[in-house]
Amino acid sequence: MESWFTVALVFVIVWWPLFFMTLPVGVRHDHKDEHAEASGAPRNPRLWVKAAATSVIAAALTYGVDVLIRSDLLDGLVR
Repeated sequence: MESWFTVALVFVIVWWPLFFMTLPVGVRHDHKDEHAEASGAPRNPRLWVKAAATSVIAAALTYGVDVLIRSDLLDGLVR
């Protein structure tokens, strides 16, 4: 990509949907309430682990987008 701003923008656009997709992974709730209602916030959401994993995956996907843009594969689609 041409500038660091473009790289950062693509990274952020890729990062947010990935982060929202990882949020429900491994979530466990307290089941103290015996009613049919939701139990509320999870016991240990592990947000730092999910943010780190999301950042690594988003960096790899951003690199893939950069390679795809720099290659000649997209030239036929742009014209």
